[in-house]
Amino acid sequence: MKISLNWLKEYIDLGEEIGVISETLTNTGLEVEGLEEVEEIKGSLAGMVIGEVKTCTKHPDADKLSLTTVDIGQDELSPIVCGAPNVAAGQKVVVATVGAMLYPSEGDPFKIKKAKIRGEVSLGMICAEDELGLGSSHDGIMVLDTDLPNGTPAAELFKPTTDTVIEIGLTPNRADAASHYGVARDLKAAFERPTKFPDLSSFKVDSQSKPITVEVENAEACPRYSGLTIANVTVADSPKWLKARLNSIGLTPVNNIVDVTNYVLHSLGQPLHAFDLSEIKGNKVIVKTVKEGTPFVALDEKERKLSAKDLMICNASEEMCIAGVFGGVKSGVKSTTTDIFLESAYFSSDYVRNTATRHSLKTDASFRYERGTDPRITVDALKWAAILIKEVAGGEVSSDIIDIYPETVQDFTIQMSYCNINRLIGVELPKERIKSILEHLDIKVSHESDTGFQVDVPPYRFDVTREADVIEEILRIYGYNNIELGDYSTAGYLANFPTPDREKIQEKTGLYLSALGMNEIMSNSLTNPEYLAKAGYWEADENVEVLNKLSEELGIMRRTLIFSGLEALKHNINRKQPNLKFYEFGRVYQKQADQYKEEQQLGLFLTGDQSEESWNVDKKTSDFHELSSIVHKLLDKFSVADFQSVPTQSQGFEYGLDIMLNNVVLVSFGKLKAKLTKIIGVNQSVFYAEFNWSKMLKKYGKTTLYKAVSKFPEVRRDLSLVIDKKTEFSEIMEIAQTIGRKLIKRINVFSVYEGENIGEDKKSYALSFILQDENKTLNDKVIDKTMNALIDSFEKNLNAIIRK
Repeated sequence: MKISLNWLKEYIDLGEEIGVISETLTNTGLEVEGLEEVEEIKGSLAGMVIGEVKTCTKHPDADKLSLTTVDIGQDELSPIVCGAPNVAAGQKVVVATVGAMLYPSEGDPFKIKKAKIRGEVSLGMICAEDELGLGSSHDGIMVLDTDLPNGTPAAELFKPTTDTVIEIGLTPNRADAASHYGVARDLKAAFERPTKFPDLSSFKVDSQSKPITVEVENAEACPRYSGLTIANVTVADSPKWLKARLNSIGLTPVNNIVDVTNYVLHSLGQPLHAFDLSEIKGNKVIVKTVKEGTPFVALDEKERKLSAKDLMICNASEEMCIAGVFGGVKSGVKSTTTDIFLESAYFSSDYVRNTATRHSLKTDASFRYERGTDPRITVDALKWAAILIKEVAGGEVSSDIIDIYPETVQDFTIQMSYCNINRLIGVELPKERIKSILEHLDIKVSHESDTGFQVDVPPYRFDVTREADVIEEILRIYGYNNIELGDYSTAGYLANFPTPDREKIQEKTGLYLSALGMNEIMSNSLTNPEYLAKAGYWEADENVEVLNKLSEELGIMRRTLIFSGLEALKHNINRKQPNLKFYEFGRVYQKQADQYKEEQQLGLFLTGDQSEESWNVDKKTSDFHELSSIVHKLLDKFSVADFQSVPTQSQGFEYGLDIMLNNVVLVSFGKLKAKLTKIIGVNQSVFYAEFNWSKMLKKYGKTTLYKAVSKFPEVRRDLSLVIDKKTEFSEIMEIAQTIGRKLIKRINVFSVYEGENIGEDKKSYALSFILQDENKTLNDKVIDKTMNALIDSFEKNLNAIIRK
């Protein structure tokens, strides 16, 4: 929310520096997020002076240029070449001197330099209105009517203003501060200084020439409705001061009537709406809901279908405005409007919020109505707007004020205890200080006793309804920074913050997998029960059936991500895209007795070749080891250590591994059985990994310890082992970690061979062992001792044949 400092000063006297004001607002809960200097005229006319044209003759080499000499208050006249058709001797003009920056209404700024134009020296520029940023006219130079001496800075004539705009991060509970007057109320309490409400003494009803009837059919949605008519207005541009106010907070002026309603809105926080009186058929305003599906065209010229719960402002025969949200295309103020009906109402925040959300409409008015406006200010805002409209657009108030207010909104009455105030704040505040703060916040104190008192909170403070809320009001004005922390109020007693965000973790993981060359898929949580039945691995009575299913093919909630992933693979393979790497985050569902179990999983799918065909890359099919590499990279990302790898127990895999952590399966991965893939119609090998994502999330953010990189070199030794096919690589790893745990840092498989040359039941692993001592350089004796111990253990425990 933007607050203009100059505008704010209309409601409270502020002599403090902007830094003090900014800090005070932040301390009271209106956090200042930024400050911006705003100039009414860009550059504030620096370098511009008032001059007088002394001579004016035609340029000898250019028909459209004139040679002038101009008195700008210096010892000598300044020669200036001018192209304006209306320049003449004797005129008072604005001159941009050499070195001045011009900021035209359109186009880029430019600097005035000493120049020669068609051979003639020019020391400055006589300016038009648009070149100064004072308007849009470029018909000729600006001729002044002034007695100010030549050389007087132009700023003394035009008096351009500068302003500071305060950007406030308004929290949803502080609707009372969504205006300049609302912010002034907080400064009133902080500085103990009175505010100045607009003077309404000049308001009067001029005639009864344009009476109007108002009916409120839905008092729940509209507890108060006020309005009046103003006749014989002239719709035109707003005066300079009004445009400057709106421009300072980023609003574009429209016309004098609309601009006044926006000015009052941002001044007092009370939305207003002006109707063209000639468009109010039957001379009647009706506040009501309408039939479901009623079409309505708003100011943006889009037709919307109304809900039966949308509150509308109607005339005798049609809808004119969505109450508190958006006006209609017909009833708004136009250039031809001469009479208006001015509305100032208090609408239910629930109705406005639901309507604005339903139609995706967010306006300045709905922003305030949704959070709650002041039910007691409608008539005062109406009077002030009428005074301003008469000032800027002429006209006369042509009806009495209509104010339909059947049930007065009462103050919130709350009982306060000094004991609770001191307990929650943490220090004992003087009783007079407490009462002073509350009274400066317009919270009335009554029924005082030694132990407490009663307060009456005005209804515009929707967020102050409990004793704790009132105590918070006292504390924010007293100052959080004025409360000293006790001996035990230290950060050591606070929980870790922030808690890891599950959505962000998932997003980061997805980006990481995408960086590894995978693509994300998202599939339906409903699946075909025939898939599970044909597979034969899942019990049918554990399926979560859909009672109102759309079709038999979408009859149950999925038990696994496998089939939805295979469907995506089939779809792409059928379209000549056989090389695929997919991942999916999704939920799976299972019925257990009378309860339902829901789990979050991450599935990885690899099929086809590892990379697309290319002249400089050897063709290689995706395999178990590629999938294993991705799985272990993810485990490293989540700092998962001390896990066990065991042959998978999942019946869906032809072969694979389970990663176990504390005897719980964290991830299962391997090659899917052809029986499963053919159910969907995928006839190529598919490698699949299934993570228990909920358990993975619990491992995220665990502290990872790092140590310095050793300054001593690594040594590599290679071995080739012929072992039984049934021997798992994990067994090799376990022996290597036992024998060489102090020296062996990494083990890499760089070749795997199976074939007739080594026997049908055998396989060959070519392994590289990386050895390193962190305290000294390894010598051959130590290296050979470690490698010989490995060879002996492989031969003894795995019946391995070492190929030398």
